[in-house]
Amino acid sequence: MSLTSLKQRLTARLEPVADWSPDRTAGRSDFDLNPGADRPERTLRPAAVLVPVIARPDGATVLLTRRADSLTSHAGQIAFPGGRLDAGETAAVAALREAWEEVALAPDTVEVLGLGDAYETGTGFLVTPVVGWLKAPPEVKAAPDEVAELFEVPWDFLMERLNHRQDFYDREGQPRRWYWAMPWEERYIWGVTAGIVRALRTRLYGDEPEPAVATAEDAA
Repeated sequence: MSLTSLKQRLTARLEPVADWSPDRTAGRSDFDLNPGADRPERTLRPAAVLVPVIARPDGATVLLTRRADSLTSHAGQIAFPGGRLDAGETAAVAALREAWEEVALAPDTVEVLGLGDAYETGTGFLVTPVVGWLKAPPEVKAAPDEVAELFEVPWDFLMERLNHRQDFYDREGQPRRWYWAMPWEERYIWGVTAGIVRALRTRLYGDEPEPAVATAEDAA
């Protein structure tokens, strides 16, 4: 798909930024692959991430980060730039602010195309993916207290269903938990980040059926 066609598809199939509301409901969640898991009744904390799509001449890429190992939560994991919404912020404003704070991505270089499905995390956040288009490779720099590494992944790799797999982890005394994963080179993209990518792929190219939900017996 050409860069022009990709941008047109994103613009046409994403939710308009103007339709965002702080009380929107989750379209996807960490519970999708774990239908038998207890889903607590709670007020979700609003958050947003920026999905920066870079229009490189040889094909689109997506900018991702590896979180600093010193962080108290999700240390070392692959993530999009993002975080909690400050009071009075929209998802788009928060995503651009966080991208500036984490990776020095200048907001005026990002064309916000729309929103992906709101995603409920197991830790109680409602994350809105904000898809941004960068017409040229950006100048970025990791904030060392938050980000250990910046890297790009080809868009076509992330959108290929064959690269999406269902992995799991076991914790003593708890049910097996399944999650999406899409390893790329030496990096392991999983959890919320992979779930957001998977949901975005389905929204954009939803003509293919979802795979069956895995069970513990499948891995036995």
